[in-house]
Amino acid sequence: MNDNDELKFLEQVYSTYTVDTSKQTKVMRRLAIKTFKPYIHGESALELGCSDGFMTEQLSRLVKNLDVVDGSKNFLEKAQDRNLENVEFMYGLFETFNPGKKYDTIIASYILEHVVDPIRILKNARKLLKPDGRLFIVVPNARALSRQLALHMGLVPDLKNLTENDYNHGHRRVYDRVFLNRDIRISGLKVINEGGLMMKILADFQMDELFNSGFLTDEHVDGLYQLGLEYPDLCGSLYSVCVHDD
Repeated sequence: MNDNDELKFLEQVYSTYTVDTSKQTKVMRRLAIKTFKPYIHGESALELGCSDGFMTEQLSRLVKNLDVVDGSKNFLEKAQDRNLENVEFMYGLFETFNPGKKYDTIIASYILEHVVDPIRILKNARKLLKPDGRLFIVVPNARALSRQLALHMGLVPDLKNLTENDYNHGHRRVYDRVFLNRDIRISGLKVINEGGLMMKILADFQMDELFNSGFLTDEHVDGLYQLGLEYPDLCGSLYSVCVHDD
C-alpha cells in the first residue's frame, strides 16, 4: 500500500469511530493518561494520532508544547475545534513525519494496531525522541478477559483473530505482550515500565450499555483499574513506557 492509499484508508477509519459517544473509550484514554502522567517529563511532546482530540486535550495540560500529527483531515478538524492554545496540528503519515526537531515525550496511543508497518512507525518515533525522551504506547490486548470469554462462547476462533468490530475500526492486528515487546525491541527501544489498563470484562458495546444505564460507576472503574494492575494479561489494553535501547 502506498502513502496515498494509506491516507484514503485513514479517512475511512474516521467514519467508523465513536470516540465522542463511547464512554468505555473515554475511560480507557483517561486511564492511559493517569498511568503515563508520572513518567511524562520535559516541555515538548508529540502525539501520533489525535482521534477527536479527547486525549489531546488531556495531554495539553501536562506539557508546555504539544505537536499532533494525523493522517485524517477529519480527525484533525474535530480535534482543532477544541481550541487548544499550546497545540500545533499537522497533517501527515506517522511513517514519514519529520518536523526537524526531537521531543521529550511521544505518545502512540491506539495506533500500532491500525498501521501497515508498526516497526517502521516505532523506528521513526525513536528518531524523533530526545536521548532521554520517553515513548508511551497503548494497544488493545488480544488476551483481554472479554476476548477470552468470546473465545469460550464460540464467538471467535482464536484470540489473535480480528473481530467484526476490529475490522470496522480499521485494525490490522491485535497484540499480546510478547508480540508487542518483540516489535519494541526490533525498533531499537527498551521497555522501562509495562502493564495493563483496566480489566475488561465485556465487549466495548456492552460496557457502554452498562455505563449508560448507570450500572457501572466510577468506583467500578477504579476497582477494575486496580485489578488490571494485578492481572495485566486480562486487561482491555496493554501499555509500555519506552526509552532508547543504547
